[in-house]
Amino acid sequence: MTFWGFLRQNARWLGAGMLLAFLSSFGQTVFISVFAGKIRAEYGLSDGNWGLIYTAATMSSAATMVWAGGLIDRFRVRAFGTAVLLTLALVCIAMAFNRAVWALPVVIFGLRFFGQGMAPHAAVVAMARWFVANRGRALAIAALGFALGEATLPLLSVALMRVADWRMIWLGAAVAVLLGVPLLRLLLQQERTPQSLSAETPSPGMGGRHWTRGEVVRQGMFWAVIPAVSAHPIFVSAFYFQQVHLAGVRGWDHLALVALFPLFPATSVASSFLFGWALDRVGATRLMGVYPLTLALAFVVLAVSDSLTGAALAIALMGVTSGGQATLPNAYWAEVYGTRHIGSIKSVVLAFVVLGSALGPGITGVLIDQGIAFPAQTGWIAAVIAASCVLCLVAVESGYRLRRK
Repeated sequence: MTFWGFLRQNARWLGAGMLLAFLSSFGQTVFISVFAGKIRAEYGLSDGNWGLIYTAATMSSAATMVWAGGLIDRFRVRAFGTAVLLTLALVCIAMAFNRAVWALPVVIFGLRFFGQGMAPHAAVVAMARWFVANRGRALAIAALGFALGEATLPLLSVALMRVADWRMIWLGAAVAVLLGVPLLRLLLQQERTPQSLSAETPSPGMGGRHWTRGEVVRQGMFWAVIPAVSAHPIFVSAFYFQQVHLAGVRGWDHLALVALFPLFPATSVASSFLFGWALDRVGATRLMGVYPLTLALAFVVLAVSDSLTGAALAIALMGVTSGGQATLPNAYWAEVYGTRHIGSIKSVVLAFVVLGSALGPGITGVLIDQGIAFPAQTGWIAAVIAASCVLCLVAVESGYRLRRK
């Protein structure tokens, strides 16, 4: 089937995936971090204090994801997504009106759990389960929602903060999410049923069977892959979270730095389709240990260059990795462990992804408070990512041999 034929035939379900991915932006670090300066000033927080609040709230959401992520194996995306979006809108309203510092961790928890956690979880699990032969293509198309949010919302928000109160922007976010609810329900009027679809077109994993979550977490290969999969959320989140600090240290205008952010989704979209094309032909397993290497290179660039041109190159390289992150791991879990329990398995993975996005801002914020500026941390970050790639390559190669038996 041609790309356009696939798109026409499946537009309804692909559109739902893109919508959930886009609306998840309001809980993503790339969006929340542009308000870092305003939030620190409003609540009287240092870089380290704000980072620790963000880390604690995000870690709590990661722990909750282990339980809640499996719910998508029992409910249709139409109902599941509606509940997630309605709650996310309420949390955005809370962000706009909250004045108490003690309530800030609760609000951030809600943004991270429903925005970064449950909304994209619904999108990628639906794509991985509903599509088998064209799984890579479907994941790449749904990932356009992430790219659209990354390309438009941070830049728009920074520009609006120059003429409007930052809290009004959060009210606008709530309105956008609420408008997405009827659109999602319209797109999924004729929703595929995940349980019945999985039964009709089973896609088993290694050994020709469907692995349970308990079996997966007892397997060494799973834990060897997790560091490479977590590298992107840990360190890209750290970069975006520390953008105000980075601009100040480098002597850049913040808006000039944010104006480079559209490079990230541009290269992310291109690489997601490239990786999607590749995984539909050779499988995700052979590509898993390779795609994070461009992220390591991005932090090498940040370590050796103090110009906005260097920052632009680093952001573009991060986007290349993001395209792989949006397609390969989600297909990998289904390819290796089967689709029957993919929601429960993916919830564990997503917990580590969310946890990683908490650790990055928290650790880098503490180091900044200790006098180690973010640019001084980037060389070590590159080394850690490279080491995780080596571990992943060894693990997935052993898994590939097992799958071929």
